[in-house]
Amino acid sequence: MTSPSKSTAVTALAPETLRSWFTEHQDLVVIDVRSAAEFESMHIRGSYNVPLPLLSEHTDELAARLGSRVVLVCQSGVRAEQARQRMTAVGIDTAHVLTGGVPGFAAAGGDVVIGKDRWDLERQVRLAAGSLVMVGLVGGKFLSPKVRMLAGAIGTGLTFSAATNTCAMGKALSAMPWNKAAKEPTRESAILQLPVPAADEDAAA
Repeated sequence: MTSPSKSTAVTALAPETLRSWFTEHQDLVVIDVRSAAEFESMHIRGSYNVPLPLLSEHTDELAARLGSRVVLVCQSGVRAEQARQRMTAVGIDTAHVLTGGVPGFAAAGGDVVIGKDRWDLERQVRLAAGSLVMVGLVGGKFLSPKVRMLAGAIGTGLTFSAATNTCAMGKALSAMPWNKAAKEPTRESAILQLPVPAADEDAAA
């Protein structure tokens, strides 16, 4: 299997393919863009945790440290796709997005590290949105019809989220105490600790 070139179109990557890449390619770098708490709960062995907000803030620095074979992972693929788009904007168009995210890789027999059990952020978003819609509907019936506006606001927010491929509720929930890890990744601990591509090491020598 050949390494992708700069002109290679970005494609989804099957978990089974990633398993084989781990044994076949030394230049493979797997970037997990979930929160540190989600990463602690379960992650692919050998992957690096660079949460999406951190990646978005330091995309250029991250791109400079990546080789030719990069795989972006999250819980389902949504945040990994957002990360891919940001990397494409700075000229890195060889990244792959893992199909099914970390759970899909684990289900396919991939090597994962399991830690403290937590709800992933996307599941929390579904619970919060569903709960607020129920509150709006029930409150509109028993308290005031105006309360139903809450359900409409949530529906509008979800529609905007889908259209823009962003999630304000997810960003807000990620800041909650239960979604914080003991040690949050920083530019220094996450991005600057990534291995330098072999070609760059040869040039430096």
